[in-house]
Amino acid sequence: MLKELLPSDLNDETNKQVHRLFEQLNATISQRKASQIANTDNTIFMTYWDDSQIVAIALMATYEVISGHKGMIEDVVVNQNYRGQGIGKKLIMALLEKGKRLQLDEILLFSGHHRKPAIHLYTSLGFKLKDSGLYRLPLS
Repeated sequence: MLKELLPSDLNDETNKQVHRLFEQLNATISQRKASQIANTDNTIFMTYWDDSQIVAIALMATYEVISGHKGMIEDVVVNQNYRGQGIGKKLIMALLEKGKRLQLDEILLFSGHHRKPAIHLYTSLGFKLKDSGLYRLPLS
């Protein structure tokens, strides 16, 4: 079941499930609790559930700058036991629909070059590789 994670959905178990799921994407990143993210006005937190278990997540942060009202999709993770079932596509499409309702000018995302299935999904939905570089400066 596809569902936007709302503050009313948050509890210790929800935080634990999201934490364990995100570790499948990257176990070395220090995570924020789901309850910290779902309580913000500029983040859409989509989830996919199998009964009482969160089996996939995808988030989109929205922001406004001179060049437009934008969305940035991040932290897309489908539990390894559920991959290949179209769940990632459902999550991304839900975020794209939300972006249209919010009248975003564009939606961005980035993915590691080694994530071939994810890149295939994104390009099948119309995303194009942007001719630019992403630079990172860790502050903590």
